[in-house]
Amino acid sequence: MKGTVMSQRVKVDAPAATPPEGGPRNPLSSLLRSGLRIRALTGADWFSALAALALLIAVIGLMNPAFLNSTQLINVVQQSVYIALMAAGIAFLVTQGEVDLSVAGNYVLTGIVASMLIQGGMNTWVAAAIALGCAVAVGALNALIVQGIGINSLIATLAMGWVLRGLAAALSEGKQIIGMPVDDAFFRILGGEKILGLPVSVWILIVVISALTVLLRSTPFGYRVREIGSNEDAARFAGIPVNRTKTLAFLLSGGLAGLAGLLGLAFFTSGDPTSGGGFELFAVAGAVIGGNPLTGGTATIFGAAIGAILLKTVGVGLVYFSIPAVWSQFATGAIIILAVSLNGLMARRKQRRRET
Repeated sequence: MKGTVMSQRVKVDAPAATPPEGGPRNPLSSLLRSGLRIRALTGADWFSALAALALLIAVIGLMNPAFLNSTQLINVVQQSVYIALMAAGIAFLVTQGEVDLSVAGNYVLTGIVASMLIQGGMNTWVAAAIALGCAVAVGALNALIVQGIGINSLIATLAMGWVLRGLAAALSEGKQIIGMPVDDAFFRILGGEKILGLPVSVWILIVVISALTVLLRSTPFGYRVREIGSNEDAARFAGIPVNRTKTLAFLLSGGLAGLAGLLGLAFFTSGDPTSGGGFELFAVAGAVIGGNPLTGGTATIFGAAIGAILLKTVGVGLVYFSIPAVWSQFATGAIIILAVSLNGLMARRKQRRRET
């Protein structure tokens, strides 16, 4: 009996059961596997945004070859960092049917708080940590208003954004807070230092996007976020703590807006109460264009960042095409509407494919 078992095992594990290395392979199966990989790639939630970004860069580059200079492309990404971080945080909320329009106000207030503390003589890193804590506290306050009181997140966070901007203007008396110690490590490292040819702020974006992708795809929190987005009632029935999960998402959104504010302060070396105009709308649009529909149920952090970079590229492209400033807002808004519309059409097409 033992010999029979051993012979069967040898037969299963025998090298003859697999094709010899370097031997002929079935070209049809290889072609099918390649086709499946391509289909999976093109079917990714973020693919349309990435394809649009590549096409836009190619078009601008053909018309203005100077745009394809590596320094220029890196500058575009660096300018996108602030909105990309906000869009990544908003992606966790949008997929659950919520939104955070206070991110721009949080961005501004974080820079004002940090710059005032630094101007008062506090260590730059300690001041940055305190300002970041304030940004997370704003996220907690948003969660309390939305989850505790029950106010719609669109209205609650829109009003909160105005409150934060008003507070920033009051604290700074409507003036820029200047006189920062630009030679300090905080400003030197986060403001312009490069590693392997990329600014530190871009590396921070890469690390944050990678970490948040793992958080979304490979942790219980990410699983709960996706389940709530797919069907909130079913998630509640299954015992998922919906309110707590949404609260954590608001905290994350507030923290990322604060991080963007600190990077903005380090780069511009001043606290400006008038900065960040329209950042909240660009962040939401970037998240949606990148594959996070407002209807919820789908989430992609990488797509949110790509969507933000796409919008910034549009803005830079308008400058290269010498479009008058009075028409730039019109053109940017029209392109956002077009991009979101195409994203919605592709989403409906995917849904019909699933149903059939």
